Amino acid sequence: MSAYICVVVLTVSAVGGATVVSELLSRPTNVCLTSHNLNLVLRWDPPEGTASGLVYTAMYKSSVTDYRIGCENTSSLECDFSTLKISPYGNYTGRVRAQLGEESSNWAESNYVTLDTDTFIGSPTVSLSSNGATLEVSIQDPVFSFSTLRNVYNGVTYNITYWKKGQNEKARSIPGIQQHQLVLSDLDPGTKYCVQVQINTDRNPNPSQPSSITCESTANEQEAPWVAAMVAFVIMAVVVALLVVAVVYWKSISQFLCPKDALPPHFEESLLAHRNSNMYLNMQSPVEEIYHPISIIAGDRTVEEGDPLEAAGSSFSQQPDVIVGER
Repeated sequence: MSAYICVVVLTVSAVGGATVVSELLSRPTNVCLTSHNLNLVLRWDPPEGTASGLVYTAMYKSSVTDYRIGCENTSSLECDFSTLKISPYGNYTGRVRAQLGEESSNWAESNYVTLDTDTFIGSPTVSLSSNGATLEVSIQDPVFSFSTLRNVYNGVTYNITYWKKGQNEKARSIPGIQQHQLVLSDLDPGTKYCVQVQINTDRNPNPSQPSSITCESTANEQEAPWVAAMVAFVIMAVVVALLVVAVVYWKSISQFLCPKDALPPHFEESLLAHRNSNMYLNMQSPVEEIYHPISIIAGDRTVEEGDPLEAAGSSFSQQPDVIVGER
């Protein structure tokens, strides 16, 4: 009897225990901690067969610290720890659990990530400029979540690959470039070339993502760049010379273009004469008129108003008597 009771008790306990476990939420699945350009993001999938309305709490820790909360009661399926206190050389792991009301699942652990060696470095930005039969390659590093590529890694080099457009199988590579700019000079004039760049670092074993393919054409040989530069220099020199001449000889040029009307000297002397001068006093006194009166006496005929001058002249010529009197 006692043995039967023990069996029943154990059976009930087992059933009850299984019921308690089944009532717990399942843990999130596919938990993965990743890093791209030094960010630190934990991602996961929701538990299988769970209802909607789940929220999650995600935490992270380093090899020298305890777990810290990164996201709490979030409905998102990822948590970004990049805005928190992390080091570019730290070793991190994360964990997440699901919550539905008062119920919570067990923690689901993630992998470990060492930022400087495991982060995926993004692609650089490449621009090309044509300078005669050469191409100048300019490279810009990807933007990190915090710090910069050159501050985190000491040995940064670029692997530059270039080829004629449409001839990818004949691509040529230049490894180990440390400068941000490089001139490709062994090119054919009047030809379009394409360039792609990858970044290599001293501590990260993987190269960066390759840059997008950028293409640019070289100039023809007759389109020498020094010709345009010389023309521009000559034009600038002429403009500067004209400005200097205009400034130095501005007074003479303005008098030549806009001459002033000059009065005769005796007019200026008269206008500028002093009130007490003889010239001014003579100008103010009345002028005495000197004249000789003349009387013309016609004989039988007088000149009528409106007669022609010829007729009057002939009439006068026939009269010899002319008296002139002086007063």
